[in-house]
Amino acid sequence: MKVFITGVAGFLGSHLADRLIDLGYEVVGVDNMVGGFKENINPKMKFYKEDCNNLEKMKEYMKDCEIVFHAACTAPDGFSVFSPFYITQNTFQNTMSVLSAAAQNNVKKFIYCSSMARYGSQPNLPYTEEMECIPVTPYGVAKYASEQVIKQICELNHINYTILVPHNIMGPRQNYTDPYRNVAAIMINKMLKGEQPIIYGDGEQKRCFSFVGDCINCIIKVIENDNLNGEIINIGPDEEFVSINDLAKEIANILEFDLNPIYVKDRPNEVKLATCSSDKARKLLGYKTKTTLRKGLQEMVKDIKKKGPKDFEYNYVIEINNDNTPDTWKKELI
Repeated sequence: MKVFITGVAGFLGSHLADRLIDLGYEVVGVDNMVGGFKENINPKMKFYKEDCNNLEKMKEYMKDCEIVFHAACTAPDGFSVFSPFYITQNTFQNTMSVLSAAAQNNVKKFIYCSSMARYGSQPNLPYTEEMECIPVTPYGVAKYASEQVIKQICELNHINYTILVPHNIMGPRQNYTDPYRNVAAIMINKMLKGEQPIIYGDGEQKRCFSFVGDCINCIIKVIENDNLNGEIINIGPDEEFVSINDLAKEIANILEFDLNPIYVKDRPNEVKLATCSSDKARKLLGYKTKTTLRKGLQEMVKDIKKKGPKDFEYNYVIEINNDNTPDTWKKELI
């Protein structure tokens, strides 16, 4: 079976490609390399360096593929309130391109990688799939809007579709030079450089972190199961709901680092408490968390140590630069 993966040189996409190739699938993938790395590209796959917004190329490269897994997007959720055009163009608009190409190629199945940003800030925890979505950032709006159009186009064209909602994925290959997202990777990079991590607000924001391998297990189940049409499924753990303060302490403990974080003002529109229920994934996908938070962090530390700590790369243009914009994103502290 032939699978088309967007964002295939990135974190999640490259892990999925590797697993599928090991299972005997033929993989075709694209990545514009803004957040992807050459070393992540499996030599056994057919790779194209291309932007998903190029509809004609998506249609060409997707030919004869039966399944599409769409992971590509520019995903810094908090940053999207300061760069709404760029982020939504590479989240909603690129999805429309990939979706249109899929319909034109008569693919059998379309799997969309959404985000827990779709939920926004909810009055009750954990977040469950039937909740009304009230996203609080342009990125979250773009992800949720993409889901709505996927539903329309796939149902009209008889394409089997599933929407997966991972949350705070971490693990080896995560981009640790991105200053706008991936908090665990940012902290590990800074501590390995002998620098104190930066924490926004009081650090009592709480999240669950998903190890990439556990998410891949769920994706494979969806690829192999044709009875999940129209389902929206959270993937990742609902155990170990931890604060950012405790995350920093855990990383410092692993690295034997003398921790004294730098606290800065809150990030605008950041949700304080957010975690997703895994009950539906347990029921439909047989989900089970196999990697603890500590084990996942240890794997990340090993990976980043091997590659070596690096300076942060400020690759995105801040469209709205004012007093609300975190100073760390203006290169003043980070």
